[in-house]
Amino acid sequence: MKEVLKLKKVSKRYQAKNGEVEALSNISFSVKEGEFVSIIGPSGCGKSTLLSIIAGLEPKTEGDIQIDGNTGYMLQKDSLLEWRSIYDNVLFGLEIGHKKTKENEAYVLELLKKYGLYEFKDKYPTQLSGGMRQRAALIRTLAIKPNILLLDEAFSALDYQTRIMVTNDIFQILKNENITAVIVTHDISEAISMSDRVVVLSKRPATVKSIHNIEFEMDNRNPINCRESPKFSKYFDTIWKELDVHA
Repeated sequence: MKEVLKLKKVSKRYQAKNGEVEALSNISFSVKEGEFVSIIGPSGCGKSTLLSIIAGLEPKTEGDIQIDGNTGYMLQKDSLLEWRSIYDNVLFGLEIGHKKTKENEAYVLELLKKYGLYEFKDKYPTQLSGGMRQRAALIRTLAIKPNILLLDEAFSALDYQTRIMVTNDIFQILKNENITAVIVTHDISEAISMSDRVVVLSKRPATVKSIHNIEFEMDNRNPINCRESPKFSKYFDTIWKELDVHA
């Protein structure tokens, strides 16, 4: 598989009232086409800053980033517009990008049908559950046909049970559509259950502490059945110890 995202010695410094602050230091890793990669690290280490830099929303200070294709970005909140129907919401990205063609509208309708939201397309966000809202937000992002999807704590606003079901839904959708994904999360279980690899960052200034290949030998792998595997707790314990900021 070819590499669609490559970071080489990416660093970030910014000026604060008490002087220069180093947020990221020499971050290097790559992501292959179709992979699901999680970035995890101690609170405040710069995970979201790194994702913003990859998305082009924030400048890096040093280093190089190579991206093969275009990116889509999902935030913690679904940011659906309450006064627009679900159908109009999922078209919003196409509208602002001046890409609302008949072909793209047909693709959106196909996604709504495939992922159980077509019958709700004329409803409004307040009429949907939290999980359905996140699915609508994902379809809005997929409508622009990104090669790489960036997710910044995209499920953390949901309650625990809904979160598990939504991560399962999102995982299946991304695998079905063959979308490469990079997610920032503070949830170790979420990272392990969804990912092909987990990138562990150190405390600030963040460096790459380790990269774990996550392998579960099972048919029809998904985030729910991964949590039931004997391997799950071993991965969890290893990453938990690495995240111990006092270690």
